[in-house]
Amino acid sequence: MTSLGKDTGNPAAIEISGLHKSFGANEVLRGIDFRVEAGEVVCVIGPSGSGKSTLLRCVNLLEEPSAGTVRVGGAEVTDPEVDIDAVRRRIGMVFQSFNLFPHLTALGNVVIAQRKVLRRGRAEAERTARENLERVGLADKVDAYPAQLSGGQQQRVAIARALAMGPEVMLFDEPTSALDPELVGDVLGVMRGLAEAGMTMLVVTHEMSFAREVADRVVFMDGGVVVEEGPPARVIGDPEHERTRTFLSRVLDPAAARIEDGPGSDMFRSPAADA
Repeated sequence: MTSLGKDTGNPAAIEISGLHKSFGANEVLRGIDFRVEAGEVVCVIGPSGSGKSTLLRCVNLLEEPSAGTVRVGGAEVTDPEVDIDAVRRRIGMVFQSFNLFPHLTALGNVVIAQRKVLRRGRAEAERTARENLERVGLADKVDAYPAQLSGGQQQRVAIARALAMGPEVMLFDEPTSALDPELVGDVLGVMRGLAEAGMTMLVVTHEMSFAREVADRVVFMDGGVVVEEGPPARVIGDPEHERTRTFLSRVLDPAAARIEDGPGSDMFRSPAADA
């Protein structure tokens, strides 16, 4: 099964057709057709090496697909003639690592891309930065440097930086995986608020509670294909495929996991280009 989402007749926020991606002999994505409608929250789950992060990185051409097309808001990202910088300005991306400039304050980190990419004046860029830092609960940290912030606060600065660019779509690649458990909630709370405000979001995550409560749809990927997708209550609560059930049992109850599955099990899987 490779289809995701319904064709409403209108341009999807994200539309992927026949997507393949290989790294040498390693075929990470093996033909995916994928739609995310405007205002939808779609969570992508699956084991390491399943192609989740590579899929995300193909959406804004951080990785160039080997075959297939990617459209964002109707514009074909994979068209050789496209202004990729213009398309990327419509897409916000938040990574596992925060990628903040250590020599800049929280305010400076949110201002710099606006100034260099959008060519905004300093006053407008700072106003927008302050608004978005307040949006993620960091109005009191504008003058703090990354080293003075917790991991969760740094990730919220990274979210504010992406939001300050005015994206139509937000991509999140395991945004809480580098955080201590007690810091995860604040970041997920910000993401929950974005979802409630109608932001289109494609989220790669292992946070099943977030996927169950916030996502409109959940997609389970394995081996570079979509194994199944549907409402969270069905995919997480009553999955159709044995592979999905096995994965979820390991994620939802790690203490019950066993290692006798052999070389094909997750713990023996060679890491691919994504997490």
